[in-house]
This record gives sequence, structure tokens and C-alpha cells, in this order.
Amino acid sequence: MRVMIATATAGGGHVAAAAALEEAWRACRPGDVVETVDVVKFFSPLHRQIHGGGYLKLVEHAPEVWGMVFKKTDDPGLARRLNRLRRAFPSKSRALFAAAVAKFAPDVVVCTHYGPIETLGGLRLKAAKPKRRKPGTPPLTAPAPHPRVVSVVTDFEAHALWMDPCVDLYCLAAEETRARLLARGVPEDRALATGIPIALKFAAPIEAGAVRKTLGLRDDLAVVLVLSGGFGTGPVAGILGALDKVRQPFQTVVVTGRNEDLRRDLAAQDRTHPTHVLGFARNMHELMGMAALVLSKPGGLTTSEALALGKPILVISPIPGQEAANSDFLLEHGAAAKVNRLDDLPFRVAALLGSPRLAEMSEAARALGRPAAARHICEEVGRRFGGATAGG
Repeated sequence: MRVMIATATAGGGHVAAAAALEEAWRACRPGDVVETVDVVKFFSPLHRQIHGGGYLKLVEHAPEVWGMVFKKTDDPGLARRLNRLRRAFPSKSRALFAAAVAKFAPDVVVCTHYGPIETLGGLRLKAAKPKRRKPGTPPLTAPAPHPRVVSVVTDFEAHALWMDPCVDLYCLAAEETRARLLARGVPEDRALATGIPIALKFAAPIEAGAVRKTLGLRDDLAVVLVLSGGFGTGPVAGILGALDKVRQPFQTVVVTGRNEDLRRDLAAQDRTHPTHVLGFARNMHELMGMAALVLSKPGGLTTSEALALGKPILVISPIPGQEAANSDFLLEHGAAAKVNRLDDLPFRVAALLGSPRLAEMSEAARALGRPAAARHICEEVGRRFGGATAGG
């Protein structure tokens, strides 16, 4: 089977989900031909800047505007009309992606971002449109078969933009996510609660003591892990300032992502508690594995990684839209607590550290975790669209 994994750089989660799927695919179906495509590479420089930087600036400086857009567009009928409108106008980026699909000729395209689904829906409509032949001309050749389409939703709420008639299978974060799509008319056999795909290393046991030793952390203090996201956004400096006010002893590990300026600024500051400031971390599974508490915005991938390791989350000021929905899911299941203002952070952290509530949150997180989600998706797609496991 030939498999294309289509994604788009918009935050780090969609690309990380695609990488997790490719990793799992090569492990459990080594005979398949797999290629990952980031559709952003087909954008013009201006389009690329607007797509990436525009979203980050919007959610950072005007999150309420993003929340309004998210809510207004979360309507299947409106999403279909918007897709039809966009398809009516030529797009170089869509044409380049369509050409990449035709060249690779996949049996299935697995999408970890909703962007590619629009183009794939257009290709299917084009293939289904009857072709007229003039009398006396040779018969038309049969159109190339269109690939199956899988929509892998990377949040705990499925926005309408993830939905399209061309989608043959939806892989969803949880049963609640699946129920939402069923209520919107998706057939039961096309919606499956698989979990959000994460790297296989989050399913492996973590030697917390060895990680502490490598980082020079103390063995007698709980670790609070503060995450800023892959792009180093969010009020990290404010969070550390609030943590300075906690009287209970602990130590902090901060991950600033690709924001090198933020890493340098934070590393130069004195703190009440032992604090270790890291940049972009490739060992997030180890950092989470040794943490007693994770302070983070509730992105779909970060949340799924923490749940897989049974780590309680303290949600910090979720942006309206997908983060608010993820936060609601975690709170409903008892795997997280939430603070909306940094002023409340010292009291909430002090109340959680060492309390029975923290252990209860950890147990709830582990119950929600789906560390094998990527493998589950691979096996299900292979079973439905590719026959027996290739190569073994």
C-alpha cells in the first residue's frame, strides 16, 4: 500500500502527529511505501508568513477574535460552503499539492491537518464528474482512482473544517469526539476513537532517577515542568514569577522551545526555587516522565503526551477555541486543574503538590491516555484499505 501523510505547519502539533504516524507505519507495516508532505511548502512566501505568523500573533494578541472565528466557522454547512467557494477560485498551492498527490499515486492519504482535505475533496469531485465524448472520437480513458482519505483530528473537539464528504475514516481523540461527529451525521463505521497519534517513546517506561541525574536535578524535590510550546509563546516569565511566591519546596524545569531569546532571558534570572531552563527539547517523554505536575497550555499533542505518561496537567489560560475545548475535556475527566489568572497560580500549585488530589489526577490522566494511538490508526487504515499487514 502507498500511503501519503499530509500535514501543515500550524503550531507544532499537526507536524508532530504526522511524524508519529510515519514512525508507527514504518514499524508495523514496513512493506508499505510512506511519504509525509507538509502542504505549507507549496505556499508562496507571503502565504506562508500569513499562515504561520498570522495565527500565532492572533492567538497571542487577540485570542477572543480567534475564539469568535473558531465558533462561527464550526458549522458543517458553512464549512462545506466555504470549501466550495475556495475551490471555485484557482490556487497555485492547491494545484501543486494535487500534482504531488497524482505523482505519488497513494492508495490512502492520512491528514493530520484539515487543510489538505479541501484539495482532496475537490479531486474526488473532479474524478466523479462525468466526462462528455464527442461522437466518433476514441473512448475516454478511465480516470485515475482517487485515494482513500483519513482525517486524523488532533484535538479533543472536532471542528467542522475537519469534515468533508470525501473523508472515508475519521480517527478521533476520544469517544466524546466521536459522538460529536455522529451527531453531525457521520456514519458510525466512519468514525473511530483511536486517540491522537504521539511518538512511540511515550509508551516506553521512563527512568526518572537517571533523567534527574543527567539534568543535575535534586532527588528530594518534586519537579514542576513548565512548557511554552514549540514556538516559545505564552506568559512563561509570568508563570515563573508566580511560582517564586510558592512557599512549598520544589524545583522547576522550563522548556522554551525554539525561542532562544526567551531561554537566555530566563536563564539569567534568579529564582526562589531551583530552576533549569531548557530550549527545544527532543526528550520531552523523559521530562514529562519525571515531572510531578505539568504546567502548559492544552494543545492536543502536548495533552495526549502527558496523558500517555499519566501526568496531571495544570492548564494555564487556554485560548478560546480548540484549547478551551481540550481544557474542558481534561477537567471533566479529572485529569487537570485550571487557572485563568497568574495571580491564582501560587495557591493552586501549593495546594496540589504532595496532596492526594495530585495522585487522583495522575490516575485519571493514565486512564485517558492512549500511547498506542499511532499504531492503532496504522493498523485500522491497513485493515480497511490495504489488506493484511505488509511485510509481515
